[in-house]
Amino acid sequence: MAGSVLAGTPIAVDLWRVRRAAGARLFFLSHLHADHTVGLGSTWDRPLYCSPCTARLLPRRLQVPTRWIRPLEVGESHVLGEEVTVTVTLLDANHCPGSVMFLFEGTFGTILYTGDFRYTRTMQGEPVLRGRHIDRLYLDNTHCNPQQSLPSRQQATHQAVRIIRQHPQHQVVIGVYSLGKEMLLVDLAVEFSTWVVVSPWRLEQMRLLEMPDVFTSEEGAGWIRAVDVTEIRWDTLVSWNMLHPTIAILPTGRPVKVTHPNIYPIPYSDHSSFSELCEFVKWLKPCSVIPILKGGMCEAYFQEYLSSIPPALPDLSVLKPVQESVQQQSKRNGQQPRCLLKRAVRHSVPRGVVYESLEKYPETSEECRGFEVPQQNCCESTCCLTGGCACHTGKEKGKEGQSREQPAAATAASAVSQAPVSNEHFPTGLAEQYLLTPLNILKQNSSQKFDKLVEDFFRT
Repeated sequence: MAGSVLAGTPIAVDLWRVRRAAGARLFFLSHLHADHTVGLGSTWDRPLYCSPCTARLLPRRLQVPTRWIRPLEVGESHVLGEEVTVTVTLLDANHCPGSVMFLFEGTFGTILYTGDFRYTRTMQGEPVLRGRHIDRLYLDNTHCNPQQSLPSRQQATHQAVRIIRQHPQHQVVIGVYSLGKEMLLVDLAVEFSTWVVVSPWRLEQMRLLEMPDVFTSEEGAGWIRAVDVTEIRWDTLVSWNMLHPTIAILPTGRPVKVTHPNIYPIPYSDHSSFSELCEFVKWLKPCSVIPILKGGMCEAYFQEYLSSIPPALPDLSVLKPVQESVQQQSKRNGQQPRCLLKRAVRHSVPRGVVYESLEKYPETSEECRGFEVPQQNCCESTCCLTGGCACHTGKEKGKEGQSREQPAAATAASAVSQAPVSNEHFPTGLAEQYLLTPLNILKQNSSQKFDKLVEDFFRT
């Protein structure tokens, strides 16, 4: 699965699991292939930025609500964000219809995120890239292997033409994914002056993509057909050849196992070859290269092409609004920050019975209901925590006394719980003292005093 949050930025690209995108405020979609849209669907509820072509397909393919789709024109710079502004420019990625690269600029430096792309030398003519200093290059490393070579797509198309010419009496079936390889189909239709027969839903998509008018859903109108790649297998080739001599062409840059003599794979890839990646990095001269697909070691191949200029460091301050959002929201809404104690408890170094309570009973702590302890853990006299007062330790240990593993804070809590409640037991100083106060003391004091102490803690 591709996609990541760009370190030191509020930007997430092709990452739709919001919990994994902690700190992200701006979400971008490079293109509509399935491995870049995991988690994206009808429940998405925040602005999403993409190319106009992708924006037309999103509601149809993934049912993303149109009110959240923000198409950005390719080749133009756009300023986005409120607390932290980001300038983004979309560039054609030469991968599939609607696919784009993102050039991000901000306090974090300049970042180019290629997404899936096929490099061509025409990209060196992009005005926004020419002579541009790139701090970080997030690179499509699908074919980043010097042992694997790929021809250009034009060469692969010529190979497909030769195979078809060698079978003049055969019908031709071409296996493609739901999106991509459209230009191969167009080139073959023009070369052989025939319609390309597709399914009705694919024909509708071709029209949304504004492709040339060479496609039809009428059976028998042309002798080249485009089918889903999963249909290119032994049994379908057998059944097709029983009706009419048929060959299948499988355009892919990946190694495949041929299961039928009439299946012809051709090395037509929408990803950059290794030599193209080297040429691209050598021309761009970024300060660093980050592979988009995790687990690759492609950075070592490009060390000699990197710029010697020190890169701009990630701006870690851009994530500060994320950490303060709960408090700021409470102030904007005119509410007391009643739930902020939970965060203070988790991040404080000393650990006592109060913290164990919050961890054991998340349903109570998450709702912030006055930090009440469930009734089944109350002894006859005062509320205590399981294992945190003398009544429980006596039952568990008997005459052996207190366990050496029992925290000292729990012992102190059991002693204080026997004493009458008074203001002198309620700390008004440091937050750490307040957090170590036994639970039964906290709950018997006024909520106003409780809220005031928490608010004073976050002001300091």
